[in-house]
Amino acid sequence: MDELKPRPANSSPLTPLSFLERSATVYGDCLSIIYNHATYTWSQTHRRCLQLASSLSSHGFTHGDVVSVLAPNTPPMYELQFAVPMSGAVLNNINTRLDARTVSVLLRHSESKLVFVDCLLRDLILEAISLFPPDCKRPILILIADDDEAPESSSLTGDFWCTYESMVERGDPEFKWVQPRSEWEPMVLNYTSGTTSSPKGVVHCHRGIFIITVGSLIDWGVPKQPVYLWTLPIFHANGWSYPWGIAALGGTNICIRRFEASTIYDLIKRHSITHMCGAPVVLNMLTNTPSNEPLKNPVHILTAGAPPPAAVLSRTESLGFVVSHGYGLTETAGLVVSCAWKRKWNLFPASERARLKARQGVKIAGFTEIDVVDPNTGVSVKRDGLAIGEVVLRGGCVMLGYLKDPIGTAKCMKADGWFYTGDVGVMHPDGYIEIKDRSKDVIISGGENISSVEIESVLYTNPAVNEAAVVARSDEFWGETPCAFVSLKNGLSEKPSEKDIIDFCREKMPHYMVPKTVVFKDELPKTSTGKIQKFVLREITKAMGSSRVSRM
Repeated sequence: MDELKPRPANSSPLTPLSFLERSATVYGDCLSIIYNHATYTWSQTHRRCLQLASSLSSHGFTHGDVVSVLAPNTPPMYELQFAVPMSGAVLNNINTRLDARTVSVLLRHSESKLVFVDCLLRDLILEAISLFPPDCKRPILILIADDDEAPESSSLTGDFWCTYESMVERGDPEFKWVQPRSEWEPMVLNYTSGTTSSPKGVVHCHRGIFIITVGSLIDWGVPKQPVYLWTLPIFHANGWSYPWGIAALGGTNICIRRFEASTIYDLIKRHSITHMCGAPVVLNMLTNTPSNEPLKNPVHILTAGAPPPAAVLSRTESLGFVVSHGYGLTETAGLVVSCAWKRKWNLFPASERARLKARQGVKIAGFTEIDVVDPNTGVSVKRDGLAIGEVVLRGGCVMLGYLKDPIGTAKCMKADGWFYTGDVGVMHPDGYIEIKDRSKDVIISGGENISSVEIESVLYTNPAVNEAAVVARSDEFWGETPCAFVSLKNGLSEKPSEKDIIDFCREKMPHYMVPKTVVFKDELPKTSTGKIQKFVLREITKAMGSSRVSRM
C-alpha cells in the first residue's frame, strides 16, 4: 500500500466553486435568485458567473489579484461570490456600513485592483478613493446599477469604467473557469468587523471554504432546494458560506437590500421561506416589531455572533421560528461550533430549553477539535461549567492567516497547534462550551471576574429593555464596576429609571455583579452585522471618569 500515491485522478483541489456547475446540471430550470421583480434560474446564474469570470480574466485579473465588492445582498453580490474566484482572483467583500476613511484603508491594505460598487454606495467609494495618496495606484471601479431602487444613481460617469451588466454581457458563456492550482490557494479576503480592535485581513483558501460549506450544511440539516432569505449580510464572512451552500443544494436565494422587520415578514409569507440566518439583533428586531405574528409555517433561523440572551431566543421560538445557535469567527469562515439539540431537551420547560440553546455547543461535523484552556498554560479547564478559560479551535477551515501581519498570525495561531480565539468561555460537564465574553470584555471588580454577557442576559428579561450591553467603568474603590447601556422599547407608558434597572438586577444576580451605572441610549452603536460596538461604549465610560462607589 505504501506504493499507492496521489494521482491527478484522485487529488483535484477542493473548491466550493464546483457546486455551481452541478446545480446548473441538476437544477438548471429551477429558480436560483429572486429579487424584487427579477428572477433567475440556476442555468442562468451559472452562465452569468462564467461570463463575468471571463470578462475579469480577459482584462488581466488573475491569480493573487484582489477584486473587491461593495454591495448589499442583491443578485450581483451573490454572483460575485462565484465569478471573482472563478477568474482566479481573490474575492474581497467590504462592509457597506464602514466610513470612507476605513474603506480607503482596506482598499490600500489589500492592494485591490478592481471594485464592484452598488449604485447607492457610489459617493462612499468616490470619497474613499479621494483619500488615496497621490502616488498610490487606484483600483478600477465598476458600477452595479439598480433601476428598481435608484434609477438616478445608476447612470455611468467618468469615475466608473463600465457597468456590471456590460461586464457580464461581454464575457464568454463557454469560459473554462480557472481551477485553483492548489486547494491551499487563497480564495477570499475578509476583514474582521473591528468590534474589539483595528480590522484585520483574514485570508481563506479554496480548501477551507469547501470544508466549512459542506460542514455547515450537514450540521444545520439543510435539505435539498431550500428557500433561503438573505437576512445575513453576504459581506459578513461570505454569509457564513451559504452562497456556495445554497448552490450545492439547488435552493432559491431570496435577495433583500434592507433588513426591516415588515419586509422580512412579507417575504417569508410571499415566498414560503424555509431558512434564514442572522445575528441576535435580527431576532430581537423580529420579536419586538408591532407587526409580528405567529408564522403559518416554521422557519429555520440560524443565529450567531454575540451570545443571544435566553429571553430573546424564547420569544423568537414562540413566534414559530426554529432557532439554531452556533459560534464562529471571520477567521473560521463560518460557524464551527453549534448547539447540537437533543430530543430529550424538548421535554424541558421553555426557560430551561432557552438556557440550553443559548450555549454555543460542540464542534460541527468535519471540524477537528475545540477546547477551553488556560491561556497562560494551555491546559484544559475543568468541565464544570464554572472554570473560565480561552476558547481554542483546530480544523481545516481555520484561516491561512492575516494578510501582511505575520506577528498577529503567530500570536493567535500558536506552536501548540491551536487557534486562540480571544473569547472567554466555560466547558460544561456534557462537553458543550458556553461563551462568557470577549477577553477584553471581562470586568474585574474587587478581584472578581464578572461576565458582561451574564448581566446582559438578565437585562434582556426586563420587559422594558430593547437592547443591552455592559462594559467596565473605572472605579476608585473596586478598580472596575459594570456599566450598563440600555435602549428601551417604543411605546412604553412609563419608562424605568436608572434605579429601577439596578433594583431589577439586584433581585436576580449576586450584588457584586449588579451594574453600578445605567446609561439610557435611543440606540446602541452596532456594526453592520448587528454586533454591539463595545469599544465605542468603553470610550463613553472613559469620558465619564471614575465612579465613586462605596461598598455594595
